Amino acid sequence: MTEKLEDQISNWLKNYLAESGMKCFVVGVSGGVDSAVTSTLCAKTGVDTYVLNIPISSKEESTALSTTHCNWLTTHYPNVKYLNVDATNAFGSFEEIFYRLGSTDELASANSKSRMRMMILYYIASLNSGIVVGTGNKVEDFGVGFYTKYGDGGVDVSPIAGLTKTEVRDTARSLKVDYRIIVAPPTDGLWEDSRTDEQQIGASYEELEWAMSYIENSSTAPLTDRQGEVIGIYNSFHSKNLHKMRPIPVFHPGKENS
Repeated sequence: MTEKLEDQISNWLKNYLAESGMKCFVVGVSGGVDSAVTSTLCAKTGVDTYVLNIPISSKEESTALSTTHCNWLTTHYPNVKYLNVDATNAFGSFEEIFYRLGSTDELASANSKSRMRMMILYYIASLNSGIVVGTGNKVEDFGVGFYTKYGDGGVDVSPIAGLTKTEVRDTARSLKVDYRIIVAPPTDGLWEDSRTDEQQIGASYEELEWAMSYIENSSTAPLTDRQGEVIGIYNSFHSKNLHKMRPIPVFHPGKENS
């Protein structure tokens, strides 16, 4: 019998942790399907797993879904430890520095929230000899680069980065993740309003999956107007975010550098 995908990933995670010499997993849970699947896959290993809800002026609905999922995990998996770390006040103090300088920026603020969450995750990992587990999917991590550099992109291992959003949702159903999380509109939760990923990108994950496949397979099939638009959106994000997806450039004395 073929091993289920979620079992393959959980076994891979368990083996990776053992080989790393570390003792536990640390996962940030946002209320979205990607982090719900990732945290459940870690929990399934039977290894100690810390799940963190880290609201920073977060929308109530996202925090509620995150709390619901974390409570569900602790009920079903005795190896899961749930921590709620409200960093709203800490982030407010951080922003005060820039208010005093008279310089603020909405995008810089949003990315800083993600980087503060990364610092908290690594602090908990350091305290418990753990590794921080990434929650990005294939389209986010290798297609459009829709993540914060050294924020949610700052991780030790990425168990679902080879899965499309569709595959993540299918895995969520198999893992019995709360239906409300599976169908919730994807959002990074970094903005003061309720903008979704689709609103920020201009295309749905299903459309981006199609575009990624079309380009990877060098397809020459004729395109509709919307498909052409989506290809343009995908290529634009991929191009401007390549710096996130490529290794950091290093100058080597005495060698050709390009």
